[in-house]
Amino acid sequence: MSNTDLGARSDRGSEYADLSRLVRGAGLLDRRPRYYAARVTLVLACLVVVGVVFVRLGPSWWQTATAAVLAVLLAQLAFLGHDAGHRQIFRTRRANDVVGLVCGNLLTGISYGWWVDKHNRHHAHPNTEGRDPDILVVPLSFTPGQAATQRGMRALFVRHQAALFFPLLLVEGLHLHAASVRAIVIRGGLRHRATEAGLLVLHLAGYLAAVFVVLSVPQAIVFILVNQAVFGLYLGSSFAPNHKGMPILTEADDLDYLRRQVLTARNVRGGRLVDALLGGLNYQIEHHLFPSMPRPNLRDAQPLVRQFCAEHGIAYHETTLIQSWAQGLAHLRAVGTGSTRPGDG
Repeated sequence: MSNTDLGARSDRGSEYADLSRLVRGAGLLDRRPRYYAARVTLVLACLVVVGVVFVRLGPSWWQTATAAVLAVLLAQLAFLGHDAGHRQIFRTRRANDVVGLVCGNLLTGISYGWWVDKHNRHHAHPNTEGRDPDILVVPLSFTPGQAATQRGMRALFVRHQAALFFPLLLVEGLHLHAASVRAIVIRGGLRHRATEAGLLVLHLAGYLAAVFVVLSVPQAIVFILVNQAVFGLYLGSSFAPNHKGMPILTEADDLDYLRRQVLTARNVRGGRLVDALLGGLNYQIEHHLFPSMPRPNLRDAQPLVRQFCAEHGIAYHETTLIQSWAQGLAHLRAVGTGSTRPGDG
């Protein structure tokens, strides 16, 4: 159900075109090859350093720290894969796909093709009940309708889903790997299925070989658990602030593109450090309005978009990282307990 005053579809239908002209005129849709060259070089260099430390340190329980650092770097590679999936890095699809396949399948073990398809459906219908795959996440419930269908242990989980949300993210990394394998083995429609399968096998073989050759079996198991737990927690904590707790739409909410993207998204306030930690996802409103905008341009686009929204009476939501998590958890708690109207965050 619609749970906030979202407004009606704009009769003019030109507001987004006006905003696009402002953004394009400021050069904010131009590619940033130097930025991405530097970014890729930095992440890969850090990856090499971690690899050297891993080998030199050898069979030691201090490798749990290495596992955590590696998880952060893998998440940064996932952010680069995200940018490639939106064609932010290069103009051609082929060049972006190469980067996406290397960052996704080979280095992080996540199917690039599966993720792009899922993420594009999210962008087309953000926070829309029955259309957005990001609010169809078992075992969570994001709407009262979803919660009402749960029975038994699932209903018990949903009742406490706010408290269990961050612990659940500890297995999100493993879930992404499993979903990637299922997509390649079972699903059709992947454009580079054979390539994705080969790169995923290389990732898994290289990862497991390195861990079990260098470490003892108990240390290797702990290394994998820590690495995947931190990876899932980091990624989940980066994506969760974007939409969780924002209005959830239905097919009855007949909004234009501009309002659909702005009203369902939340920006996270912060400086350059937050930009780096969240991979530019903290500018979620600008990203949803202009998915192909290169990541470093999002910061410069924000004042234009915020002012445009103010001039046209469109609510623009921005908060801190901690408050964004709190609002998302409040939404999950409201849905789980049925205590108040969700989506007011």
